[in-house]
Amino acid sequence: MSNSADAPSPAPSDFIRDVVAGDVQAGKYAQIVTRFPPEPNGYLHIGHAKSICLNFGIAREFGGICHLRMDDTNPAKEEVEYVDSIVADVNWLIGGFADHCLGLKPRGATPATQRVNGTPDFHLGAVPAGTPNVEPFYASDYFEQIHSYAVQLIRLGKAFVCDLTADEIDERRRNGTASPFRDRSVEENLDLFARMRAGEFPDGARTLRAKIDVAAPNIWLRDPLLYRIRHVEHHHTGASWRIYPMYDFAHCLSDYIEGVTHSICTLEFEVHRALYDWILEALALPRPLPHQYEFARLNLTYTVMSKRKLMQLVQDRLVNGWDDPRMPTISGLRRRGVTSRALRDFAYNIGITKYDGMTEVGVLDHAIRDDLNRHALRRLAVLRPVKVVFTNLPEDHCEELEAYNLPDSPTDLRKIPFTREIFIEADDFMEVPPPKYFRLRPGGEVRLKYGYIIQCEEVVKDAAGNIAELRCTVDLGTKRGGPNADRKVKGTIHWVSASRAIDAEVRLYDRLFTVPEPDAEGDFKAHLNPDSLEVLTAKCEPSLAAASPEERYQFERLAYFALDKDSTPGKLVFNRTITLKETWAKEAKK
Repeated sequence: MSNSADAPSPAPSDFIRDVVAGDVQAGKYAQIVTRFPPEPNGYLHIGHAKSICLNFGIAREFGGICHLRMDDTNPAKEEVEYVDSIVADVNWLIGGFADHCLGLKPRGATPATQRVNGTPDFHLGAVPAGTPNVEPFYASDYFEQIHSYAVQLIRLGKAFVCDLTADEIDERRRNGTASPFRDRSVEENLDLFARMRAGEFPDGARTLRAKIDVAAPNIWLRDPLLYRIRHVEHHHTGASWRIYPMYDFAHCLSDYIEGVTHSICTLEFEVHRALYDWILEALALPRPLPHQYEFARLNLTYTVMSKRKLMQLVQDRLVNGWDDPRMPTISGLRRRGVTSRALRDFAYNIGITKYDGMTEVGVLDHAIRDDLNRHALRRLAVLRPVKVVFTNLPEDHCEELEAYNLPDSPTDLRKIPFTREIFIEADDFMEVPPPKYFRLRPGGEVRLKYGYIIQCEEVVKDAAGNIAELRCTVDLGTKRGGPNADRKVKGTIHWVSASRAIDAEVRLYDRLFTVPEPDAEGDFKAHLNPDSLEVLTAKCEPSLAAASPEERYQFERLAYFALDKDSTPGKLVFNRTITLKETWAKEAKK
């Protein structure tokens, strides 16, 4: 089993895809170009997965191109670590249709630096299936050209250098009051802007602002900032710049430079669209121009999505890093054992809308379970072992039983050792069981998975009154193919050989928060789940010694698991990806 993609799911339908289909039918663009443009100021989370699948999915469905671009205009918050994590996450998530992931820049490609007759002047080719370590585009690669556009706005009398402080600018924009520096001459603005670039002024001393309408109903059009001074070294451009474009200015121009046709953003950018359009129109750029479309971001129950809050969890050491399996980051989900296939299915099936809503985390859980149920290899493991000794077997008894690797592949079998002593799960034995308890009890019978029917004869306890072992007998005629194979009992339990089992650390991850909307109920950290991680030493069937990080496993009757990166040849570590069945819904009803 591998994590490669199955046959692609049917293309979803939504209002953005309807727009794109209409543009294709009308021949509006020579080729559809979308982009996924994260800022490298943190790790990607599951909300970004929705955007990644939307943008790359549209490119795939309409024979177009999608760019991965770092919108890296704020060097104070951006780091190479975040760039690397984003590239890894995007490659992992879209790897299932790598032959359709167009526009990712292969190593050595040169980024765009200008437009020629309205067409990008760089080659946009397909990345071959399986191409590793593709590199993104960077908004910072366009800094020189974006700067030239700013100079052009100044020459057109549509931008000015302002000496107000940030607080003063905010106050005047709220009040609809013009800056006293708004009417500086073109020559003075050009001089001051050149001196800003040269590093003559300290941080915050001056800004470049668009000259639009100080009393516009849309506050984003009230002479917005285009550039600010930052004496900070940039992760990609080094010390080349001392002024940096604001996101709204760089974003639309980066889209234009790259030939993006459909710039798809989340709803909070809807009010920014007027500025996006104004900048492109004010520069009188050759057509066609990109157009911005907005959709509702993903909000998931029992989760926080704010990068600031996720960073707080990391910095306060409330989790073990950005890729902690309890985190909603793509790297955390991957480490937990969620497959890219399951995450894509989830992103496609939740839909694209224009209204905000809350998605139940159970929808994600269902996508994960559905994928793992079909693909995870079956294995036997005991998390809380109790020893069983078969008194009617010799001490050296050992035989090989056959077990399925997958339930729908009855000829795909593996061998599991059965010996005189085995381990069973502590929960599968009760001395005084409740009604309708069909597992092992004194005098009772159960069937061992893939094996025999056994009967408990005696309970042996230690001096403290704890169960030391269960002494049982085994009916050797009841395994598959035996003379008594058809004998029926109501319970079946899992087990492993005591002498042949291997030890493994098992990390039982659960939801990080105890309430559906931790953001809406005061301090989100007050709702952290104290039981979100339990670590056990499990007894595993010996075949798991060859466990692969590419595989996913169902520990039968328990949960789905994946090998963690902390594993070493002498110490296996498994993360619980998800339980076999939903348990939180039942707890909520109690």
